[in-house]
Amino acid sequence: MKDTALLIIDMVKDFTNPNGAVFYPQNRKILPKIRTIINKCREKDILIIFLRHSYRKNKYDKNLVNMRPNCIEGTGGDEIDEMLPVDEEKDYVIKKRRYSGFFGTDLDLVLRENNIKNVIITGTKTNCCIRATVADAYYLNYNVYVISDCVATNDEIVNQIYLTDISKYFGHVITSEELFELVEKGELE
Repeated sequence: MKDTALLIIDMVKDFTNPNGAVFYPQNRKILPKIRTIINKCREKDILIIFLRHSYRKNKYDKNLVNMRPNCIEGTGGDEIDEMLPVDEEKDYVIKKRRYSGFFGTDLDLVLRENNIKNVIITGTKTNCCIRATVADAYYLNYNVYVISDCVATNDEIVNQIYLTDISKYFGHVITSEELFELVEKGELE
């Protein structure tokens, strides 16, 4: 599946650790499922990209004006949760400061350099970072697959509303089991 990449969005300690600045229990709950997806994707030689929300320490950022400070470099809060293994030699870790993994980063360049057509999306927050990344992936002509049991936000109703919206307008919303079936059969678009 050389034309497919797995994106793990913002599974950093400020979101996943009970001591994190903006912790939601839902994020902790999906970590084992995301780890299983990572392992399955490694078996199938699928490119893995971690998107890491990270604000510069002691620097102004418009995003932080109206919210609690979080994911500040050097605090540990912007580090990828240790439950998710990063292969330093094969995986990409891309820092971002906005909701979309594409805005202000080299994500699109990395995907194109690796001849990626399909993106599998997991992580947090469905109504912000997942939704923004999905929309940009769609506009850039990637085939988008969001794994419904591997994304979360702080409200399950909001999570479902955004998954419905994504399914209707931007891509495929499937479960991890459905993903495993498609991967085994080599049937991603």
